[in-house]
Amino acid sequence: MKPYFQISIQESQEELIPIPLQGFAVESPHPYEKLGAPYGKKSPYFLRASVVSALKEAQNELLRNYPEWNICIFDAYRPVEVQEFMVNYTFQEVAKSQNLDLNSLLPEVESEIWKQVYQIWAIPEYNPLTPPPHSTGAAIDITIVNDQGEKIDMGGEIDELSARSRPSYYSQSSNSMEQQYHKHRELLHSVMLKAGFRRHPGEWWHFSLGDQMWAWQCQQENPQRTYTARYGRV
Repeated sequence: MKPYFQISIQESQEELIPIPLQGFAVESPHPYEKLGAPYGKKSPYFLRASVVSALKEAQNELLRNYPEWNICIFDAYRPVEVQEFMVNYTFQEVAKSQNLDLNSLLPEVESEIWKQVYQIWAIPEYNPLTPPPHSTGAAIDITIVNDQGEKIDMGGEIDELSARSRPSYYSQSSNSMEQQYHKHRELLHSVMLKAGFRRHPGEWWHFSLGDQMWAWQCQQENPQRTYTARYGRV
């Protein structure tokens, strides 16, 4: 049970709307759609209306300091069915990387693989009280591209199953290149924080606003206040 699931949800019924992609850079083709993730008639490029507005604010903040740089959208809305597909896909990929036969995994080996998978992937939970963050329309995975349209180096890839995914991984490094990675991560964090988002404690690329994780993080920052999530599963 993730600690943020302690947060109650008071659903706002706010609309899920398309992200105006012309205002951002976009990972194309969409990384999960090209794997066959079952979006059906739904689109990964949707968010709750207020989250879209905040994302625009973050983009404008980036432009104020770095003209012609853009937030690059990797993934946003994710139905639980897609979450389930990607969790299973990741499990298979981890097993393959270790040359393991999926049909003959020992229970302890299978358990260890799931432990790795759930380092970054939320459980595809259908319980409306404990929705995966992306299934609320309030979470987004992003990076930054420069004025040449090139991704700035964050020192790790989105969805990477390694310690490098932790936002502060390079914070104490004395290596000049790794210091630059940390600077880039902090730039992304800064523009998103100013727009009201909170960053996932274990993923430099994941930000949310209004879901249980966001409310839980706000609660940690301000323990004298009580926060609730305003977005549940859609």
